[in-house]
This record gives sequence, C-alpha cells and structure tokens, in this order.
Amino acid sequence: MIVQHVPLEWVQVTWPRVERFIEQGLAGVSEEYTASELRTMVAAGQLMLLVMVENEQICGAVVASLFNRPRQRVAFVISIGGRGISSKDTFLKLTEVLKSFGATALEGAVSASVARLWSRFGATEKYRIVGVDL
Repeated sequence: MIVQHVPLEWVQVTWPRVERFIEQGLAGVSEEYTASELRTMVAAGQLMLLVMVENEQICGAVVASLFNRPRQRVAFVISIGGRGISSKDTFLKLTEVLKSFGATALEGAVSASVARLWSRFGATEKYRIVGVDL
C-alpha cells in the first residue's frame, strides 16, 4: 500500500473518491466537523489530505492538521478511514509521509477501537477532551 499527500490542486478532483472514508472516520468520533467542512478546509490549505492507494485504487484517506508546540511539530489526525488500512506497514508509511512535512509527533481524536488498534503501534492515551458551548 502507498500513502501519499494530495496536493491542493488535486483536492477537488480527489475528494469525491475519498469522502466516504472521511465520513467513516468521523463517525462516532467528532461532531466538530462534517466531511463538507473538512473539504473546505483542505482545499483552503488549512488541513492536509493523504490517501492510501493499493493496486491503483484509493482504499483509504486521512485528514490531518499540523501545528507546533514548543518541542514538537504535531500531526493531528482529524479523520482516518478506509478498507485494509490498519496494518503496521501502512501505519509506518503514514508516519513517514507526516515526517516529510516536519511532524515529530502523531496524535488524533479516535474511537475506542482505533485507540486499541493504534496502541499496537505504540500509541498511548494522552488526555480526554471535554467541551461546552458558551
């Protein structure tokens, strides 16, 4: 499987092929964004889109943000979804692409099942986030 970044000029062409994966990744995890809102933010360059490709077919997608902390550049996964993308090899390829954008850490808001899966790759729960509208 190949993991690759989708350049801004290809986002609008690629999005219809990955939207179901993005929606799958958002289900049960985040009410902060809709797939449509993520599309707008990716197309504006505020977020990045990565795709997983096997046999010339897109089989998964990731939407992530990059931000800086005093000692880290964090790639934060907002949505990840697809078929057959849960292997250690694919995870390592994903981290290599994120490193190419300067990321030194990987975090994400994930479901309990994805948290268990990522724990096999060395991820640990860092904190729980709560919120209230003001």
